[in-house]
Amino acid sequence: MNCNPQHFRKLNRRGFIQAGTLSYLGLSLGDYFRLQAAPDMALGALDSAPRKEPKAKNVIQIFLPGACSHLESWDPKPEASIDIRGPFGVVKTKLPGVVFGEMMSRCAQIADKLTVVRSVSGRIPDHALATYHSMTGYLPSPAIQHPQMGAIVSHELGPINELPAWIGVPAKPGGAWTPNTGYMASKFGCFSVGGDPGTKGFQVRDIALPHSVSAADFAKEQDLRAAAESYFRGRETDGQALDTMDEFYRKAYGLLGSPAAQKAFSLESESEAMRDLYGCGKYATKSPPKILGVGERLLFARRLVEAGTRFVSVTYEGAGTWDHHGKIREEFSQAMPAFDHALAGLITDLDQRGLLDSTMVMVMTEFGRTPKVNAAAGRDHHARNYSLVLAGGGITRGQVYGASDAIGYEPARDGVMLEDFLATAYGQLGIDSNKRIMAPGERPIDIVREGKVIKGLIA
Repeated sequence: MNCNPQHFRKLNRRGFIQAGTLSYLGLSLGDYFRLQAAPDMALGALDSAPRKEPKAKNVIQIFLPGACSHLESWDPKPEASIDIRGPFGVVKTKLPGVVFGEMMSRCAQIADKLTVVRSVSGRIPDHALATYHSMTGYLPSPAIQHPQMGAIVSHELGPINELPAWIGVPAKPGGAWTPNTGYMASKFGCFSVGGDPGTKGFQVRDIALPHSVSAADFAKEQDLRAAAESYFRGRETDGQALDTMDEFYRKAYGLLGSPAAQKAFSLESESEAMRDLYGCGKYATKSPPKILGVGERLLFARRLVEAGTRFVSVTYEGAGTWDHHGKIREEFSQAMPAFDHALAGLITDLDQRGLLDSTMVMVMTEFGRTPKVNAAAGRDHHARNYSLVLAGGGITRGQVYGASDAIGYEPARDGVMLEDFLATAYGQLGIDSNKRIMAPGERPIDIVREGKVIKGLIA
C-alpha cells in the first residue's frame, strides 16, 4: 500500500518479475499463466460468422499415446487367422452382431451409448507427426505451428466461469511433440493440473496459498503488484503486453480465491460407490508395481466439466505407453482393464447426471497397429486404418460407423479422414471448422483445412 515507485527506478518490468517479488505466493499456475506469453496477443479472427446453438457445451478428450491397437479393442477380427486376430478373444456388445476385444467387457455393456468409428485413415505411422496431426488437424510444417483443439475451443468459446477453458489431466496431450497454442496467444493454452489424480496426496499445483501466507498478506501483495504495474505502464509503451499480464494475474487470483475451483479440483467428496464405478484404485501393473490412476483421471474430468470447464484433455499411457511392439498380450492385459472400467464408468456417470447430451467424449490415439502379429508377439505402427470413439454431445448413440477390411488393414466402407473427424467434433460445439483465424504475418489459417462434417455421426 505504501509502495514507493522510486524503489523500482533501476528495474524494467522483466527485471521486476525476475527479482522474484511475487514468487513466495507461488503464482506460477504452470505455463497457463506465463507472463512471457504477453507478446503473443496480436491475433484476431478473420471473420465472425454467427455461431449456431451447439449440441455440445463441453468436451472430454481422452488420448492414448503410443497408438492403442484397434484389433485388440474396438475392431477385433475373430474370423481371421491366428497371426491376424492375435492373442485375445472377443466379447459381445449391446449392439446386435457387434463385438469388442476381450479386454473391453465393460465398454461392451455401454456400447449403446457409443459411436465407434472403425474406418479412420491416417497419413504417416510416426508418433510425433501423427500426434501433431491428431491434435491439430494439420501435418507439421516448418513454417508455422498450429493450435491444438483445446486452444481453438478456448479461443472461440472462452471460459464459462473462473476455471480455465482448457485443462489437461495430468498435462496437455502430446507432450513435446505437439504445440500448445501454436500461432495463437498463450492465454488460450492448457492449464495442466501438474500431477496424477490417482496418486496419494494429489493436489492441483498453485491453487492454494502457501501456509506461510495469510489472506491479509495476499491482499497486500495484490496491491503491491497493482502499484508496480501502474509504474511500469507509465514507463513502457507495450500496453497490450501489460494488459495480458493483468489478465493472467486476474485468472490466478480468481482460482486462488474461488470456492468453486477448489471444489472442482478435489476428489475428496466423491463416495466409495462413485470411485468403484470408475474402478479407482483397483488396478495396478505387476512389474514394476504401479497403480493405474485412469479412473481418478476420468472422475476428475467429470468434476471439471460439471463445474463448467469447456475442454478437458485426459492422457492415459497405460503401463507406460500403448506402443506394443512386443508381448502385446502381457502389455495390453495390464493397461486395458483399468481403462475399460474407467471409460464405462465415465459414460454411465455422465448419462445418469444428464450431462452426456451436452458433453462430448472423444477417445483418440495417433494411429493403429499392423494386422499381422510380429515375431516379438506384438504389433507395429500402422496408419492406414484405425478406430476412434465418440459419445454424447449430439453424436448418434449405439452405432459402428464405417468398417475396415477383413484384416483391419484399410477402410472397406465409409473411410474417415482425421480432418473430417475433427470437423465433426468442432461442429457439435458450434464452431465452423472452415473459419479462418489470422496468424502472424497476416496469414489467414483455416481451423481445419478441407474438413467435412460427417453427417452419419450426428444424431
